[in-house]
Amino acid sequence: MGARVIEPNSGPKIQKEKEIVRQMIEIYCHRKHHRDSLCKECQDLKNYALLRLSFCRFGEDKTACSNCKIHCYKPKYREKMKAVMRYSGPWMLLYHPIYSIKHLLNK
Repeated sequence: MGARVIEPNSGPKIQKEKEIVRQMIEIYCHRKHHRDSLCKECQDLKNYALLRLSFCRFGEDKTACSNCKIHCYKPKYREKMKAVMRYSGPWMLLYHPIYSIKHLLNK
């Protein structure tokens, strides 16, 4: 019996979640670290978050991560992502109001 192959999620809902995460991390890094491109730490967080979203067990039935009963992030990344979301959330209303409203409705 061979190893089980897990296919990454690539549906529209996951792609939207990925775009929101990308934008939140970019806002955070730009405003906190005063950089035009992502610093190494923020790039690492972005890569990790996108990977976790790609293999989210809920796929297109996914809700906001804050509502999820399964914490799939390692503690280090979970704490960092919480900080990013706390900081970037209000800024998303200014930079990306449509994404913000959709995210709030998804909660």
